Order: sequence, then structure tokens, then C-alpha cells
Amino acid sequence: MQAVPWDALAGLAGAVLPAIARVLDGAAAEREIDRLLRSNRDWDAQRRAAAVEAIFGVGLWRRRLAAHAGTTDPRALLFALLRDLARVPEQRAAELAALPPPWPPPRPAPERLADRWSYPDWIEAILLRELADEAGALAEAMCSPGPICLRVNALRTTRDALMQALEAEGVQTRPGRFSRHALIVTTERPNVLALQAYRDGSFEVQDEGSQLVAELVGGATVLDFCAGAGGKTLALAASMRGHGRLAAWDRDPERLRRLAERARRAGATVEIRRDLVADAVLVDAPCSELGTLRRGPDLRFRLRETDAHDFPALQRRILEEALPHVRSGGRLVYTTCTFRREENEEVALALEHAHPELQRVPPDAPTELVRDGFFRTWPHRHDMDGFFAAVWRRL
Repeated sequence: MQAVPWDALAGLAGAVLPAIARVLDGAAAEREIDRLLRSNRDWDAQRRAAAVEAIFGVGLWRRRLAAHAGTTDPRALLFALLRDLARVPEQRAAELAALPPPWPPPRPAPERLADRWSYPDWIEAILLRELADEAGALAEAMCSPGPICLRVNALRTTRDALMQALEAEGVQTRPGRFSRHALIVTTERPNVLALQAYRDGSFEVQDEGSQLVAELVGGATVLDFCAGAGGKTLALAASMRGHGRLAAWDRDPERLRRLAERARRAGATVEIRRDLVADAVLVDAPCSELGTLRRGPDLRFRLRETDAHDFPALQRRILEEALPHVRSGGRLVYTTCTFRREENEEVALALEHAHPELQRVPPDAPTELVRDGFFRTWPHRHDMDGFFAAVWRRL
């Protein structure tokens, strides 16, 4: 944060503070940033960078900043971001935030997890319940951006060949820790979607944990029952290498349209349908998305506790709908990107209890990623988003 060109905020408070206020009121930070930058195309790179970091920074750290500032006023929060987190001298921080005196006195970092790492109370409670002594480490890990992880499209290229092609375009990478198709970008903040290798369909941006979930599925005939925009669908297509049949379905027609476009670019054959009895069915269910909080600085404050309470019933209903599509002897894989046990283990165990024909099998994954017969990844342990998966064979 101290490397941000904060001095470039000079004179920008009138434009930046209204965007911050809207984010604090519930608007998505990325949308506000996009609107701000489109309205100020004459800003140089340093001004753009400073404005982005100011909006994201206040959006993420609002609770910590309120503890320092003693108020939720946007000017005071920006001032606290600059003075207390970025270590900008107090007088200069006040000038950049357009905050007149008297200024809030300096305060020590708060001790409580929710205040120190800036989380709503209900998420703090889940962190403490699920991880106890590791809750602080997880809370801290989700306050830093996750790595840019690429999935090599095995339909187009190999990992070694893609590493060389990216290096020729000025982007350095290293192999992922677990997935054989993962590359971690080590060059700072490249625009990977502008690379020729991306336009050629040689890779997708996909967290390593998400890639590993797709590797749990297998089968010659596969149905992705909650495909979304198709990240895991395309990973499945690459692993199948053009053999067998792959079908995908989602309740949202727009997502399926985007999936069809992405499949064409990737050279993948995907049937858009759900009327299929398959060797393997993947249910990547809607969830509270707590495992991906590091991907959106303000996401934790836009998620609603009431929505989280509704997910287990929805997840069970989708699993019940998916089960008839699994042939006898076939595999059902249930996954979420959250760490709430109500959406993970409890849903899985309830399904098993209701369906004795389902036999849970150990996930085909490194032992470090398997706990109590379930697949789990954690940002603070593995530098991956937080994923859960259960795998069953239908007798």
C-alpha cells in the first residue's frame, strides 16, 4: 500500500469521494471505478492507480478505518487509509482527503478480528467457529489479492509451451503447486486478457483450487449441472481432450450464452443441455462465496447473512434434481466456494442420509487437501480460494 502513488490524489477528492460514498452504501467497487475512469479518461497512470487504490482501500478496510477515525464519514475514512495504513504524513493525508481539522487522533490497531481485518460481525463469527486459532490467519489472507492463476488449455497447448509463449509476451510464470495445468503469474499486474495467448484460447484465468475441483470429476460422459459462465466446464473439456461427451446446463440463459462463446475460443465441444444420464455429474452449487473474498475487496460487505441462511435448502434441492442424471456406478461431485459447514459438510451428510445408494469416496487429490473424506482448500494454507467438495459413487 505504501508503494501506491498517493500524491497523485491531489485535487481528485471531489471525484473520488462520491464514488467511495456509493461503495459504502452498497454499490460494487469495480463498477464505481469503471464509471469514474471512463469519466476521466485524461487522468495519467498515476492518478488512475491512486484513485483505484483509494476506492478499493476504503471499500475493503472500512471497518478498520472507522476504528481509527471514530466515524464512517468518507473523508475521514480516506484520511485514515492514508495516514494509518499507508503511512502518509498526517498533514498531507488531510490535504489529499480534503479533510479540514480537527483530525481524528491516532489510535492503535484494534484487537478484535472483525475490526482489525475489516469484516462484518456475522463473517467474523463464522471464521472463529470454523478455524478457531487459525481464524486470524485466514482473515488476514483474505485481505490480500490472490495470485493470478492461469489454467493451461490442454486442447491448445502444453504448460511448458505456454510458459514460453507468455515469456515471449513479457509475462513470467511458475507452475502451480498442485494442479498439473496451473501457472501462477509472477509478473506484477499484467493485463493477461490482452495477450495473444489468451486470444488464441491457450489459457483461462482460473484459481488453482477451482482447477482441482474439476479434476475430481472424471468420466466419459459428463454433465456440469450448474455451469455458470463455464470455468469448470472448460476445465472438464480440456481434461477430456475431445473424447466422450460433455454437457452443461445453468438456469441463467445469459451465462450459457457466454459459455458457448468461451467454448468456441477454447476449441471445446460442449452440448448445452441437461437431459442426459452421465458417468459423472458436477454440481457447483450457488453458495455464500466466502472462500473467494480476496477476489473482491468490498464483497464481504455486500454479502448478506440472510442470503447465506437460505443456501443449504437451495443446494439440497439442486442435488436432488441432479441425482437422477447420475447413472448406476457413476459419480456425483458436489462443490462450493465457501467454508460454512452448513453449506458444505451438513448438506453432504444430509444427502447421504437421504440416499443410501450414494457411497462417498475419497477425493482423488493430494492428502493435504483432504479432511474427513472431503476436499478442502484454504487461502491461508494453500494460497488458493476456499473450496469444498464431496464425491460419491451411485450404487
